Amino acid sequence: MLCEWKSVEVIELNVQIDHIHIVCSIPPKVSVSELMGVLKGKLAIKIFKSYPKLKQKPYWGNHFWSRGYFVTTVGVDEEMIRRYVKYQEGEDKREESQTRNFDLFTPPPES
Repeated sequence: MLCEWKSVEVIELNVQIDHIHIVCSIPPKVSVSELMGVLKGKLAIKIFKSYPKLKQKPYWGNHFWSRGYFVTTVGVDEEMIRRYVKYQEGEDKREESQTRNFDLFTPPPES
């Protein structure tokens, strides 16, 4: 596994339809940007090999991930962040079902 190769410990992982949440412990000798580059690059290659049709339009061409990523360090609130990552999918589904009940584009009823 890629993380073992860099001595990174994955503590929590949650894969969503359009993004991934990872809580991991990265050794000081590994730069975060280097790790993200390796993860995103190697995973994209593996995904495109497994699903070659994704390289065709109207999908992504040769680009699978967006350029950016969000990183923060964890200290006192590690347990809270681990719970957030672990249960994020359920929260997203709950929020989505609530949003479906409110349609901003429905015209008001005529009087």
